[in-house]
Amino acid sequence: MNLTGRSLVTIDDLSNGEIAAVFALVDEMSYSIKEQLTVCRGKVMASLFFEPSTRTRLSFEAAMHRLGGSVISAVDTKATSLAKGESIADMARVVGSYADIIVIRHPWEGAARVVADYAGVPVINAGDGGHQHPTQTLLDLYTIKKERKVIKGLKIALWGDLKYGRTVHSLIFALAKLGANIIFCPTPGFEVPEHVIQKLIAEYGGELERLEASEQAGKEGGSPLDAIYITPGSPHQLAMMPNISIQVELKRGVDALYITRPQKERFATGEEGKGLKTRYPVVDKKLLKEKEFEKTLIMHPLPRVDELACELDTDPRSMYFKQAARGVPVRMALIALLLGAKEVTVPDKEGSSTGIDYPAYRQDLGLKCPNPRCVSVQESEIKYIKPSFKRVSTKPMTLRCTYCEHGFEPKYVASSHWHEGMLEYKKYHSAESHWARTIRPENLIVFNSAGEAEARGFKPSHYATVPHKKNDG
Repeated sequence: MNLTGRSLVTIDDLSNGEIAAVFALVDEMSYSIKEQLTVCRGKVMASLFFEPSTRTRLSFEAAMHRLGGSVISAVDTKATSLAKGESIADMARVVGSYADIIVIRHPWEGAARVVADYAGVPVINAGDGGHQHPTQTLLDLYTIKKERKVIKGLKIALWGDLKYGRTVHSLIFALAKLGANIIFCPTPGFEVPEHVIQKLIAEYGGELERLEASEQAGKEGGSPLDAIYITPGSPHQLAMMPNISIQVELKRGVDALYITRPQKERFATGEEGKGLKTRYPVVDKKLLKEKEFEKTLIMHPLPRVDELACELDTDPRSMYFKQAARGVPVRMALIALLLGAKEVTVPDKEGSSTGIDYPAYRQDLGLKCPNPRCVSVQESEIKYIKPSFKRVSTKPMTLRCTYCEHGFEPKYVASSHWHEGMLEYKKYHSAESHWARTIRPENLIVFNSAGEAEARGFKPSHYATVPHKKNDG
């Protein structure tokens, strides 16, 4: 397999087979780290960390040094030309002319995608806001694989801040496509975002079973169980009797418990209010005495705050310091592959699919991503970064931002190809009507309000206010 010149922006950029092949190289390098000093000799890595970081930044830089390469870095936007108003695209072009590979962490979701589009060299996303953190996911998966030998069929519980935790967003998709069952245990109010859930269901073929409020209340003293994602072909019958059988299944044991801290730096106004500390469950020895955690791997991307008790550090189930240590060989392998310094063989049985190729939304009529943290919103006045979307569903009509992957459902649709160009046929319709599925993708126009449509010269059709369900086919 040759990954030369490719970028890793989301975990979907690697197929299952490619992940397995990367892990094979990680195994090789782990046993001979001191022998890798000539692998990337003469190569330069640009380390751009515009959010605080200890493990990720240092492990990337250590990885490059252990491969024999060198590192140039920028760690504060105030000390760069970004503070002067320079666009991310221009920065990417310039840094790409200085370095052979770029690693970037940025608070804006989708920023890594922009850098990958303009740098001209491989780019690795080291975390972009609350979006994704694919290399953390690689070392998380590698840890599970080393400790459990397989991933398919395991039950992995995700605990804590599942709303803003970028590590869990990457991990959810990776676990689903590798065949694990995912148990969601969020702090109340910090559940998995709906756009992540919708992508999970639409693209990985499993089922999501939510627990009823009464069942959640019945878990007092245990895990804050909210829902479980069941992969296709799971041997158990969870989908048949969700509320009862989920509880029964949990008692049989959880293979790994993945804990995240409250991501306070990304909280919306008021979310870090009174009561968060009491609502945020702590993982400690008392909790882990529960039968379902008897043989559970305790994982955490770090840093921790108060959600993971220090008394567990010597517990043989605790994996978080092993996870951190494995970050160096995992990132060594990835850097070497993207720079073309190493090649590995992809197992044929693992396949090569990396996602669905959705049709692009092609109209440029001022539509903006609804996510205020999206790079396309933050740099909306800069000509390089234009909003970009894909149409991922027509039932209901749903667009997804190309940069931050937030999905949203516009309220109205229209066609850019109205009958013979006659203005009386320039109509807009409810997105719930049959027109959402009738209009060709290349002609589709969407609006979030009737006012937007009418400002563009469109008039309401008979289908604009009340959807005609009989015609929905």
